[in-house]
This record gives sequence, C-alpha cells and structure tokens, in this order.
Amino acid sequence: MFFSFSRAAVLFLPLFIIACTHSDHEVGSGPSVATTSGSVVAELGPEGSVIYRDIGYAAPPVDTLRWRAPATLNTPERSISAFADPVMCPQPQSMTSGGVAGEYLGTEDCLYLDVYAPNPTDLSDPLPVMLWIHGGSNLTGHKGTYDFSRLAARQRVVVVVINYRLGPFGWFVHPALNGPDLDSSPVANFGTLDMIEALRWTQKNIGGFGGDPANVTVFGESAGGRNVFSLLASPLANGLFHRAIAQSGHVRSVGMAEAYNFERQYPTVDRGSWEVVGALDLEAANTSAEALRAVPAHDLLRAYFELEEDHIQPLVIRDGVVIPAEGILAALADPQYAKSVPVMAGTTRDEITLWLGLSRYFVDVSYPLTRLLPARLRIKDAAQYAFWVDMRSRGWKLGAVDEPFAAMSQAGYDELYAYRYDWDGQADNYFVPFSEILGASHASEIAFVMGAPMYGEIGHFMYPDTDSAREMTRIMMSAWGSFAYRGTPQIDGGPDWPRYDSSKPAFMRLDVGDALAMSDDVPDRAELLDRVADTTALTSLEQCLLVWELVTAVGVPDYPAYAAWQEGRCAKIDAAEEKRRIREALEVEYGSVYFSG
Repeated sequence: MFFSFSRAAVLFLPLFIIACTHSDHEVGSGPSVATTSGSVVAELGPEGSVIYRDIGYAAPPVDTLRWRAPATLNTPERSISAFADPVMCPQPQSMTSGGVAGEYLGTEDCLYLDVYAPNPTDLSDPLPVMLWIHGGSNLTGHKGTYDFSRLAARQRVVVVVINYRLGPFGWFVHPALNGPDLDSSPVANFGTLDMIEALRWTQKNIGGFGGDPANVTVFGESAGGRNVFSLLASPLANGLFHRAIAQSGHVRSVGMAEAYNFERQYPTVDRGSWEVVGALDLEAANTSAEALRAVPAHDLLRAYFELEEDHIQPLVIRDGVVIPAEGILAALADPQYAKSVPVMAGTTRDEITLWLGLSRYFVDVSYPLTRLLPARLRIKDAAQYAFWVDMRSRGWKLGAVDEPFAAMSQAGYDELYAYRYDWDGQADNYFVPFSEILGASHASEIAFVMGAPMYGEIGHFMYPDTDSAREMTRIMMSAWGSFAYRGTPQIDGGPDWPRYDSSKPAFMRLDVGDALAMSDDVPDRAELLDRVADTTALTSLEQCLLVWELVTAVGVPDYPAYAAWQEGRCAKIDAAEEKRRIREALEVEYGSVYFSG
C-alpha cells in the first residue's frame, strides 16, 4: 500500500540490496568452448560446476542500433574475457543492480549472457537447458545478481542467464521511430526481442556447453515472469523453447498509443514517450530519430525516472509484431499463438511484504539500545498488516497464475502446473522478525532454486543454514529440475502434482513437512473484494485504496471495477491522489516513505 510499485522496487530498499559474490570460483581454470560469438574459457565453480561469463549474444545496440531489433553477432574468431565489473544495461541504482555506486548505472553495450553447467568431463547425453530472465520491473537488474552453479551441478542442467534492454531502451514508441500513425514501423518491444535473440543464440551454441537445444526451458521471476508470458504470446518465439516457468509474473501490456501517450491522453499511463521526450527539452512531437538516438543514455534515464509514476508504465507494448495487438492475456487464449508446451506458474504466499515490510505506514522503527546498532522493526497493527498482505498476495496470484492459466486452457494448453511458495522459516532476531515482516516474500524463492543466499547482509537470515532451509532447497531444485527434464514438476518423496484444471483450480503449496501439499484455496477476485468490504481491520479509506490495488496493481487494470465496487462507494475517491498525499505526509514525518537502514 501507499507505494509506487516500481519506484519502491527500483529506487528504495537498500537494506535489501541483492549481493552476488564469486569468491569460491577459480577464474580461467576450466575448459574452453567455441561459439558464434567467440571462444570462452570457464571458471571453476562450486560443486564441480563450470561458469562461462560475459558472452555477447547480439551486436551492441548503440548509436544507430538503439531502438532497433538486436543484430546477430558473428565473431567466432574472437577470444572472450570476462569483464572486471558487472555488466548491466542502463538503469538507476537499486536493489537489483547489486549495490553498485552511482545514481545511474550501466551501458548500452550490455547484451551479454552467462552459462552455468555441470562438470563437463562426465557428460554423456545432452542436458536440459534453462534460460533465466531476471526481474526488476523491466527497469533494473542484471545477470550478475544470480549464481545458478549449484542448480546446474545438482540437477545436471545447463543454465543460461541473460541481460536485456530495460526501461525506455527496451520498450519505446515515438512517431520519429514508428511513423506519425505509430503503425508504419510498429516494432516497440526491443527488450523482448533481446530475449528472443538470446534464445536463438542458445539454439545455435548451447550444444558446445553440453546442453540440448531441443529441450530449453525459459524461466523468470517478477518482470522476468511477465517476460515469460510475453514469450509464450509472441509469434516470433515459436520453436525457440519447449517449457516455461513464470514466477510471480503477470500479463499486463499497453497499446502503441498508450505507450506514446501524446499530451497524456491516457491519464492512467505514466512515463509515455511523449512525456519523456518533452523532459529531454526536445520538441516532443517533431523531433527526429537521429536526435533521439543522440541523447546520452544517462540523460535519457534521468528524464525518464524524474517523471512522476503513480500508474502503469509502457514496459510491454502491444505492437502487433512482437506482442499481438490484442495483448498478452488475449493472445494466451488464442490457439493461433499457442506454443503447446508445459508451463508452470506460481507466486509466493506473501508477495507484497517486500514493499510493505519497510513502509513507515505499516512498520515502526526504533532504536531501543543505541543508534550504533541496527534499528528494531515491528509491525504497527498486526491485523491490518496481515489482511493487506493476504489480500494483495492472493490478488497477485490471480493475475499471475489463475487468469493466465484460464486463458491458456482456452487455447488448448493441457500441461499446466500451479504452485504457491509458502516457506517462512527465516532466522528471526531481536532487531527484525523476518518471518513475520517478510515471510514468504516476493523473490524469496529464488535463493532456494539457486541454493545460495542472495539478500546481501541479511541473506543468511532469509536463507539460514538449517535443516528446514536445506529441505526447502531440495524441494525447489527437484521441482524445477524435473520440470526441465520431463515437463512435469516432481518432488522426491512429495505428493503428486496434478495438472491445473481451470474449472476447479488448485495449486501445490511449496513448503516443508506436512505443509507440502495440494490446496484448492483459490478465491476469485469477487470474493476478495467482498472480504475487503467485510473487514474491520481497515478504515473506510484504506478499504478503497486496497480495492484500487486489487483491480489495478497486477495484471490488466480494471478501472470500472473500482468505480462500481459496493455501488460506487469509492467512486469519488481518487486513489492515486490519496496514495500520493499519504506518501507526502510520511516523507514530512519520517524523511522518507521507506526505512533504509
């Protein structure tokens, strides 16, 4: 609540900076592989794995190649060396940029990937391939945040981790690029095209790493999950992958006119390219493609992120080429776009705590001993917090699993598997009761798929060295690994995991012990809205703001549903303006909306 989703995820939360270290890797000590991009030498990773870093998969999208489809890279004679610093596409400093110093980071020469593989000396048959698409709201993030060496070693899979263009570099519409009607040259999803090019590179080259190009699973989390759904909808991705896993994704997309948003004709879309170009002091309607491509990358970022953001942003666009004109959700229901591949999708039980858990509205911050020690965090109103987290997280699951799966069932997909990640056995301490404030938070499952902590200083609290955490890692790795091998998630010693049936939806509850079980606890959106109407845990205004979030925050926004709820009870309340007012009050009282350590 009372947060701008991407602003909170991108610009705040330094306490939750994701760290990735490679101190247990031996650089330049492994085998060499020849690719169409050049020859690359492996590092030796943990548990007998090998890691190949910083392999270019497309020509650098710079100068005249900015806002164009990625150009094929063909430099087999080149010798590839890993870069000294993390490689990332242009983005603001954030939790997902790994804590690198600087307001704006990255370079447009960023289309690189890493490959994690088991020890190549004992390979016989080609191994399943898993291509990871990172999260970060399609605004931030990079491949170096993740270490899939243990997944590769234990499950005997080859994992490819990619960068792709972000924000206004990855998704952009303008008459100078697309023609005055925006349809003369309609391509607008450059970040999605990067993913498709990475899949093409994988098809050509993964055999040299021991991988099977006929068995490729795309998987991703958050924005990466949305990008997985985008690939399932895109006709340009046909035949490039054979299974898909969408972790905490959704299916929102906007039209070409909305992405341009001339004179803000769509008030519920922010950071349209008309606004962005205007913020650059260019003539927004008449500037040329050459002038746009000449803008320095960090100037473009600054213009983009200094704009207000209270609504949705054009970060997947219905251009009619990469993404069908009817949008992701409708395309998933259309048999003409169906990939007919096995798909697994799920969310975490407490998705929204990653934001609410540091919001000054919900959490009290104190220093009972001394300011030289960490702050003590406590939930202000347990009933209010629990209700908000439960409703919003259930709403997220509807938009990330049940609605997409219902659509895909219409298109003939019959190998669908749903889950919810529930594990909350974190190591609490006096300062932060992680299991209460964060629980099974957004992105917390990634560490258990990787088998390594990933939350920087608090990583060992979120991913403790306990029997329960080790068992949860085994469960997650085995489910993801078996899905990559066979297209069905299986857990050794666990219950059967049946296919999803949209007429009576159910999901696998991923947890340890008896809590690892199937559940049919799937209330629809109407039932969630009725629960909001009946609750005594919220004020009347809070009820309206929660309803606003339930119908607009994840998936395809339904603004009429907000106006119609409870016979128009909230119709006169401008939820976006009320949230802005509350944020400003928190900033006056505390200096910021979010506690930052």
